[in-house]
Amino acid sequence: MIRSLIGLAACLLLSGGAFAQESPSPDAPPAELDTIVVTGEQPGPGLWKVSKGDHVLWVLGVLAPLPKKMEWQSREVEQRISESQALLSRPFVSVKLKSGFWASVALLPSMVGIRDNPDDKTLAEVVPTDIYAQWQTLKQRYLGRSDKVETWRPLFAATELYESAIRKNGMTVGADSINKAIAKLSKQAGIKPTEVGVTIEIEASRKTAKEFKASRLDDLECFSKTLDRIETDLDNMKLRANAWAMGDLESLRALPYEDQYTACTQAIQGAAVFRDVGDLKARVKAAWLEAAAKTLDEYPTSFAVLGMRQVVASDGYLAALRERGMLVQAPDEEDDAPATSGL
Repeated sequence: MIRSLIGLAACLLLSGGAFAQESPSPDAPPAELDTIVVTGEQPGPGLWKVSKGDHVLWVLGVLAPLPKKMEWQSREVEQRISESQALLSRPFVSVKLKSGFWASVALLPSMVGIRDNPDDKTLAEVVPTDIYAQWQTLKQRYLGRSDKVETWRPLFAATELYESAIRKNGMTVGADSINKAIAKLSKQAGIKPTEVGVTIEIEASRKTAKEFKASRLDDLECFSKTLDRIETDLDNMKLRANAWAMGDLESLRALPYEDQYTACTQAIQGAAVFRDVGDLKARVKAAWLEAAAKTLDEYPTSFAVLGMRQVVASDGYLAALRERGMLVQAPDEEDDAPATSGL
């Protein structure tokens, strides 16, 4: 969700591109890998089973970041998808611009500097002194000497730093390898995935771009929490990545998990251009629950992909299905049991 909103805020969707990544300075010191992430073929976690009568929805919980050199191979997933008549994609937030192609192209000059702070402010001018000192230390380690990000809004600078830290610690920012594998298996099974999510429509105009560029985001909490997570949670991220890859649910549940995404999402939604989108988290959850219930009613066997937190959290998606009277079993459970969460 946060990456979709950041993409919207940056208006990179106009050109179909992705976030441009800076190359760290060759003088940047290498990151220390205190915890080695696993490599080679790994099975990932087992599947959660959601039952309604004799109909079954198999659910794969996906985690990010994951080990970069991991080769995911799950025969259980392959078998369940081949047996399924429907597949629900991982829930998403997408952006639709209310303009044609040429209008979007004409708008591109207005996008210059969209990530920058208003009034040409630098990070040093908008971030508290103690937090900026923390930023400088982490920036030197993971981004090197490049000062390009020093003019960016705290949210965008923090995101750039976070993604670089993830990559330098032997992990992937997202779960693209898992998504590609699922897409391949669904194609082999002759199933067209059902897309589940929320689409935001935004007017693509110079006025919209100008308003966003002039707006001040309440993103200092996002910035601070991102720095804290990089500083304190990287080892736990690697442990969680290992636990997911090896299917170690006990360890996965036991590890603490705090992220910065709620604060960052709220910061972006605070911009005037996004204030009418409503509670995106609730909207996406409601859309998925409706799709899951419909799929369970219509098909004997189906498959779904969710973020691991959505799977195991006490207020997650599977907990909501349980509250609706469906039987939910974790891979290591034989009977329906209360949802537990370390995530």
